[in-house]
Amino acid sequence: MCGIVGAVAQENIVSVLVEGLRRLEYRGYDSCGVAVLSDGSPRRARSVARVSHLDDQVCEAHLEGVTGIAHTRWATHGAPVTDNAHPIFSCNAVAVVHNGIIENYESLREMLRGKGYEFVSQTDTEVIAHLIHSMYRGDLFESVRHAVRQLHGAYAIAVMHKSQPHTIVGARQGSPLVVGVGDGKKFLASDALALAGSTDHFVFLEEGDVVELAPDEVKIVDREGEAAERAVRVVAAYGGVVELGPYRHFMQKEIFEQPRAIADTVPQASRFDPDLFGPTARDVFPRIDSLLILACGTSYYSGLTSKYWFESIAKIPTQVEIASEYRYRESVANPKALVVVISQSGETADTLAALRHAQSLGHEHTLTICNVATSAMVRQTESAFLTRAGIEVGVASTKAFTTQLVALFLLAATLGRMRGHIDAKQERAYLTQLRHLPAALNSVLALEPQIIAWSEVFMRKDNALFLGRGLHYPIALEGALKLKEISYIHAEAYPAGELKHGPLALVTEAMPVVTVAPNDALLGKLKSNMQEVRARGGELFVFADADTRIGSEDGTHVIRMPEHYGALSPILHVVPLQLLAYHTACARGTDVDKPRNLAKSVTVE
Repeated sequence: MCGIVGAVAQENIVSVLVEGLRRLEYRGYDSCGVAVLSDGSPRRARSVARVSHLDDQVCEAHLEGVTGIAHTRWATHGAPVTDNAHPIFSCNAVAVVHNGIIENYESLREMLRGKGYEFVSQTDTEVIAHLIHSMYRGDLFESVRHAVRQLHGAYAIAVMHKSQPHTIVGARQGSPLVVGVGDGKKFLASDALALAGSTDHFVFLEEGDVVELAPDEVKIVDREGEAAERAVRVVAAYGGVVELGPYRHFMQKEIFEQPRAIADTVPQASRFDPDLFGPTARDVFPRIDSLLILACGTSYYSGLTSKYWFESIAKIPTQVEIASEYRYRESVANPKALVVVISQSGETADTLAALRHAQSLGHEHTLTICNVATSAMVRQTESAFLTRAGIEVGVASTKAFTTQLVALFLLAATLGRMRGHIDAKQERAYLTQLRHLPAALNSVLALEPQIIAWSEVFMRKDNALFLGRGLHYPIALEGALKLKEISYIHAEAYPAGELKHGPLALVTEAMPVVTVAPNDALLGKLKSNMQEVRARGGELFVFADADTRIGSEDGTHVIRMPEHYGALSPILHVVPLQLLAYHTACARGTDVDKPRNLAKSVTVE
């Protein structure tokens, strides 16, 4: 989602700003822009195309300056047109970039119109620019500090004023913002990755912070206006821009990186040790009596899958909630529950808000499963487990999802051992299976040519139905989500036993039915559900374990998976669904890595 980059130095910083935007392209955006202070006024270039097009505009306009801000926008208020692209100006004096949503922008806009301000965009951001301008009395820091007190909602902002050409002011509330510290130069960004190559020293701003940057100074105050000391952290993990290599798209690359990502995520320990989840876990885990899992989108489906593990392996009651819904309903808090939040970025606005809501209700024990060590979610929970997926560029999550599943299985097995439900023999078996996963995944990836053949059928379809049973039902949900995300084919998923309770009405020869068919205890029931589809003329596309005795015949197409993988089977079965979505999208010619209307890191509610 929207990205911010800002820089103030003693040399031209435009290349830093543009490169920062390139690094943030993976988040998803529909417009972009750069503004610098030059010759006593702000100048900008904006584009509704890609950052490469913006770079061409910047070069043509000879845009240069020692102070500047830049932005990639994912449209919320107003269409993705140039007038709505950031940076937004006020009276050709103030320039603002903004992530988030201002909930009271309408009342502020009417108030500002009453003061004579004209609005030329449809954005809520223009309210911020005019509000700061209206309060400016020669001190940008103070005008921003007073202006943000009137803003309701979530925001991260970076602001410049033509009268202070060597100053940038930032503020955050509910949306991430970091300060980059360099010698004679300072940076501001919504993601430390944007500043890779410019600095590895970062200050992570906290809720309500306002910061002033000059080339040789950083000043921070908290929400109360008191001077705040924030630690400078060295984050050296960010390398160069991720290269595509021999793959057509980042999504394909990331699908094929899953064996390595899982190998890196599985610990080398000989036991399921609570210390894997942080220094407090050994004391906390014996005191919990249930789990509450909060997540959104793909991460929510990983939580749904893990519910089966927690209840079957650890024998612990588990509730899985959509984060965006949880905080808006009455719920009964259980102080003995472990609240688990799951997020690829660790900055997902809905999940962060749900976490804070749970904490406000009295939930003390919290754990993050996340792919980013420096994220807000990791900093705000008692314990954390970091997946080792590496940077994921494609908007449709693949390796982040499977490494989340690995992390959740590790947690379930750890709790199962601590609660006396896993003996030493079962523990060794689970560890062996986990370490064999990369090899098993390579066998699944070898099925790609057969899946490409199926994609030629799916590319001509407008709808698809996905079926699964038991712990593979969430995998069917994830497969349907992937297909709709990147190919724009309408897809739905159901527990196969629910067919006769409604979805069977949709089944015709025009509706392909994708079925996840592991050789588990529910296989016999699933075969009966498949016969229900065939009796109505539906066409089945089945991913079946090798020993299921499901054969290809008229109207039933089968791709044979490797041997049944027990409790870890969902991790194998989701990969061909990822490949089916990917190759169908390729066949339809969509923008696989940047699907329309979607963003990688969802930092607004």
